[in-house]
This record gives sequence, C-alpha cells and structure tokens, in this order.
Amino acid sequence: MKKICLFIAIIIISHLIILFPADNNTFQKNRINMVNNQIEHRGIDNDEVLSSMKKVPRHEFVPDSLKKYAYQDRPLPIGYGQTISQPFIVALMTQLLKVDNNSKILEVGTGSGYQAAVLSEIANKVYTVEIIDSLYNKSTRLLENLNYVNIKTKNSDGYFGWKKYAPYDGIIVTCASEFIPPPLLKQLKIGGRMIIPVGPPFQIQHLILVKREEKNLYTSQIVTQVRFVPMVRRKD
Repeated sequence: MKKICLFIAIIIISHLIILFPADNNTFQKNRINMVNNQIEHRGIDNDEVLSSMKKVPRHEFVPDSLKKYAYQDRPLPIGYGQTISQPFIVALMTQLLKVDNNSKILEVGTGSGYQAAVLSEIANKVYTVEIIDSLYNKSTRLLENLNYVNIKTKNSDGYFGWKKYAPYDGIIVTCASEFIPPPLLKQLKIGGRMIIPVGPPFQIQHLILVKREEKNLYTSQIVTQVRFVPMVRRKD
C-alpha cells in the first residue's frame, strides 16, 4: 500500500513539474537572456537601464496564463483592452529619458505597473497615473506587494498629468495620443524630457522625444515607429 501511495505521489509531482516548469530561477535566467539577447544586442547601452530590466520580474506583471511568454520581446494583453509593452520599447523609452537617481518622473498610463517598476529602480521618485479603475487597483496592490516604495499611484485622467508634484525631470506616456497634451508640456521641467507615442489609434504611431529647452521653447524629434493602445479619457 505504501509503495502504491508513493508511486501515485511521484506521478502527481511529475505532472505538477510539467504544468508549472518555470520557477524563480528559470524566470531569472529567462530575464537575463531577454536583456542580453533582445535589448542590449539591439543597442540599449545604459548600464542602469540594463540592470533595472534584469531586476524587475516581468512575469509578475502579466496574467498567470501568459507567464510563460513574459520574457519574450513582445507586448502581452493585461485585460481591459490594455497591454504590457514590449521589453525593448520599455528599455528604449527609459534610456531616452536619461533617468538618474535624482530624477522625478511622471508616467501616464500605469497599466500593469511594469514600466513604473523599471523606472523606480533608477529614479528617485516615480508618479504614475492610471485612468482605468480596475487596473489602477491591481497595479497599485502589486507594486506595494513587490515593495516598490518610491512609486506613488493615482487613479485619474493622465491627459492632465499630476500637477501637484510638477515640474518633472522626465515624463513618459505609455499610450498613444493624437497630439501632445498641453498640460504635460507645462509640467515638464526646463531641461527635462518627455517620451510619447503620437498618432492615430490602432495604427502606426511615431515615438516622439520632446525636450523643454526654455520656458516657452520645446524641441522634438521622431525616434521610431511604434504601435500603442490609445489614451483613454474621462467621458464625464
């Protein structure tokens, strides 16, 4: 009888290993491979950005059914019509902001919380705004559980930024707008940078880098083509 029970236990454990093969060591290995082969290999060379991408557990920010795809270089759905961005694009946008440990960063579009987590490993403070209630609640809880203490979240319309803590050294917008929102321009510090996808919804957009040179002088340049979900706005 004991031999039968032991045999059954071995079968159950074997099936569990097959069903749940990716332990933390596997995730970590996949994460390092992702950075080395998909991000650094494609031109991201900021050491702090690369280090942050190696630290942040992307698999924690995706639905359970998609964890096995977490370290592939592609966006993944997170519900509510939203996605977690492609890792290379996350790294690229972070590098373009020129974030350092004194930076105060505003993020528009918290989503899963992944981009905010990547920024928080480098920046002094990250303020992030999410308009979708359910995503805001979920990402806020997750960031707290993962002990990202330098991230402050807000459930609001990101078009208007977060004036209370402005000006910001950098602003990152993780959803596409058909134009650059004027309130965000005003909240950017002189000498600061903004990275934002601009263009029509559900089509190819341009990733734009904006620099505030003086009080009333901004410059911009197109970095590359991207495809982001559209910015959601309050209807009331």
